[in-house]
Amino acid sequence: MRPADVELPRIPVGDWFDGLVTWLTDNLGWLFDAIGAAVEGTVDGLTAVLTGPPALVLTGVFALLALFLSGWRLGLFTLLGFGLIDSMELWEPAMDSLALVLVSALVAVVISIPLGIAAARNAMVSRAVRPVLDLMQTMPAFVYLIPAIFFFSIGVVPGVVATVIFALPPGVRLTELGIRGVDAEMVEAGEAFGTPPGRILSRIQIPLAMPSIMAGINQLIMLSLSMVVIAGMVGAGGLGNEVLEGIQRVDIAQGFEGGLAVVVLAIFLDRLTSALGDRTAVARALAKASAS
Repeated sequence: MRPADVELPRIPVGDWFDGLVTWLTDNLGWLFDAIGAAVEGTVDGLTAVLTGPPALVLTGVFALLALFLSGWRLGLFTLLGFGLIDSMELWEPAMDSLALVLVSALVAVVISIPLGIAAARNAMVSRAVRPVLDLMQTMPAFVYLIPAIFFFSIGVVPGVVATVIFALPPGVRLTELGIRGVDAEMVEAGEAFGTPPGRILSRIQIPLAMPSIMAGINQLIMLSLSMVVIAGMVGAGGLGNEVLEGIQRVDIAQGFEGGLAVVVLAIFLDRLTSALGDRTAVARALAKASAS
C-alpha cells in the first residue's frame, strides 16, 4: 500500500507581496507621484527635442555623430537606417522609443555604477546585492509591469520603471567586475604614496575599469531596447505599440516594420556605445600594445 500523500501548507507569498505593494501605495503615494511626474516630464521633454527638427536634419546629425565616433561604416548605416525608418513613416514612434530607452538607460546607469562600486569595495554589499540581481535577471519581465502599473498607472512611466529594473543587473555586475579586476599592485602603489581612498577610486580604479563599465552600459542599453515592445503593452507608445498592434491585428507588414525599426535603433546604439568604450584611455593603450 502506498503511503498517503503529504500536502504542504500553502505559503501565501503573492498575498504578502500584494500587501507590501498596497502599503507602499497608501503610505508613499506622494513619492510615486513625484517620481512619475519627473520621469514623464523628462521623457516628454526629450521626445519633443527629438521630434522637433525635421527627420532628415536629425538623421544627418546622428550620421555625423556616428562618423565622428566610429567611422564611415556606421555613419553610412545610420544615414540609410534612419532614412528607412522615416520612409516607413515610423519616425515619431522611433523617436518616442529612443527617448524612453535613453531616459531608462540614464536612470539605470546612475543607479548601477555606484552600486557596482560599493559591491566591489565591500564584500557584505556584494553578498547582499548578488541574490537581488539574480532575481531581477530571472524574473519574467512581464511581472515587473504589475506593481509598476499599480504604482504609476498606465503610460510611459511604468514602462520606464520596468525597463530600469530589467536593465540594471549587467551594469552592476560589470562595474563590480571591472573594479575588482584592477591590479592590486596599482592600488597598493597609490596607498603607499598616501593617496586618499576617494582619489584611488577616481584616478586609478575607475579609469582602469572603464572598458568593463562601458561594456555594462552597452548591455544595459541593449536590454532597455529589448523592453520596448513590452513597455508598449502598458501604454508607453513608440515602436512597441506598432509591434503590439501588428500582433493584435495579425498584420505582418506592420509588425515587421516596427521590429525592423527597433533593430536599426539597436545597432546604432550598440555601435555608438562600443565606440565610446574603445576611446577610453585604457582601451587605446591596450589596442596600441596589441598592435605593436
